[in-house]
Amino acid sequence: MFFTRTLLKRHTVLPGFDLALGFTLLYVSLIVLLPLSAAFLKTFTLTWAQFWDAVSSPRVMASYRLTFGASLVAALINAFFGLIVTWVLVRYRFVGRRLVDALVDLPFALPTAVAGIALTAIYAQNGWIGQWLPFKVSFTPVGVFVALVFIGFPFVVRTLQPVLEDVNRELEEAAATLGATRWQTFRHVIFPVLTPALLTGFALAFARALGEYGSVIFIAGNMPMVSEITPLLIITKLEQYDVAGATAIAVVMLITAFALLLFINTLQAWARKRQGM
Repeated sequence: MFFTRTLLKRHTVLPGFDLALGFTLLYVSLIVLLPLSAAFLKTFTLTWAQFWDAVSSPRVMASYRLTFGASLVAALINAFFGLIVTWVLVRYRFVGRRLVDALVDLPFALPTAVAGIALTAIYAQNGWIGQWLPFKVSFTPVGVFVALVFIGFPFVVRTLQPVLEDVNRELEEAAATLGATRWQTFRHVIFPVLTPALLTGFALAFARALGEYGSVIFIAGNMPMVSEITPLLIITKLEQYDVAGATAIAVVMLITAFALLLFINTLQAWARKRQGM
């Protein structure tokens, strides 16, 4: 009997699986679930009328529109250009390729405050780029968009790069032998394989942009009803000792972001299922 149980026992690469799983659940609970639960519990101290007033005032609604709108557009832009940059880095060999590949990681390594100051100086009306533009970037909602594109770009490239490197070149050669053009090969052979990774990169860039604070506050101008992002509004309420109001706004951000990410993950699972992955 003992011999049979030993044979039927599922072995894993990681020894002590039960202990490791318990430690993982405990760690995730302490680091993720406990802080999120505290935000919800603090919000429950408000009545429904107080909660609604806190999360639906005109100033808060304007910050929602800017934060979610700019994050969504920035993530879409990063998904498009991230795919192009990834294709160039993987499929072409040129002088300075390693330098370009290293520069992609710059937003990861650069402190957000430094990034915000640098972007503000560059896109100011007397900056290197801003002086040549016919419109104002720094201290406007456009500046928020520029900062969110900057910090979200590496997520798309680094998510797509290993997937594109693993694409079987023989599939492309087979499509070419069957008479497919380069565009048809990309559309029907390569792009379906990249779609789940592209959606993942988009989701990561979008989630990162929603919570960005350091690089945005320097270039946004932080004008209420114009260029004030929701994370800054939360900080402002905390400085005014309105903890319940700040957590109420944070809960709305959390629920909305979770719903959007759940939708994106569902779409990603559908894409994998469609490809039979």
